[in-house]
Amino acid sequence: MAVPGPEEIWIPLVDEPIGAIVQEVLREHPDIDALVSTPHRILAFRTFAYIRVGILLGQLLFDNDLPPYDGSETWVDALLRQPTHHDALVREVRTVAEEVASDPRYSDEEQLGPDADARERFRDFARKRLAES
Repeated sequence: MAVPGPEEIWIPLVDEPIGAIVQEVLREHPDIDALVSTPHRILAFRTFAYIRVGILLGQLLFDNDLPPYDGSETWVDALLRQPTHHDALVREVRTVAEEVASDPRYSDEEQLGPDADARERFRDFARKRLAES
């Protein structure tokens, strides 16, 4: 029996509902995403962020009374509609990202994708090419 490679494990994690919640926080807060944008940091971050967000959501569900389900929204959506709960979720995701980013085991890794300077050089190149045409 062969051990599954990272590609085979990665997709199911990303497709999970908690993964979508974490991704939404990262879209809302690019500064958090920038902390963990190396291959090993991303894997560690997602692993721990998914666990801790799941625990936080469970705690919020336990601590808060929600109206009976009427089919209009999930219990997670109902909880996260409240700014204090959404803020707690963002803080939890940020805390995980900061912990992973500060781990010395990942200090030598390069970030995925181009850095800000490379992006700017590409924009300059594209502007020049478009101006020539």
